[in-house]
Amino acid sequence: MTTIEIAAYVLGALTIASALMVVLSTHPVRSVMSLVLTFFLISANYIMLNAQFLAVVNIIVYTGAIMVLFLFVLMLLNLSRDNEPRTTTFMKLAAALTSGTLIIVLVAALKDAIEINDLSAPENGQGLVENLGELLFGKYVLPFELSSVLFIVAMVGAVLLSKREKQNIENI
Repeated sequence: MTTIEIAAYVLGALTIASALMVVLSTHPVRSVMSLVLTFFLISANYIMLNAQFLAVVNIIVYTGAIMVLFLFVLMLLNLSRDNEPRTTTFMKLAAALTSGTLIIVLVAALKDAIEINDLSAPENGQGLVENLGELLFGKYVLPFELSSVLFIVAMVGAVLLSKREKQNIENI
């Protein structure tokens, strides 16, 4: 076994352990911080697979923006044990059934998984931002530009809807 394979296995084990901490942690803030660690470890896995762009986007979008939003909401809600609903036997049974179903689906999906034997960098530059840019602004320029126009329209619509609701509240 090479050092790259050992590093990949260690990184995978750390990722799984931190993801388990997200689920098993009883404190919401610790759970979110474990999720931040999980996202960083997933980005490290992307780098090991020579997908640098996905790694950077994962860090910027998920770890940077979404996790700050999660932490803000958790702090705003001020969750405590007094506010938590009581768990019933039915809820525990439903959770166990759902977890069992998820495990069956994961085992079925992973039994046909392809084993990656060669973790070295590909010769054709696969995973580099330059190749992604050539595809986005060459072959897929029309869908890329249409999606950007769609996002701008959605943002303007959200701003207009929020302004309209604010004016209706002030008039009352």
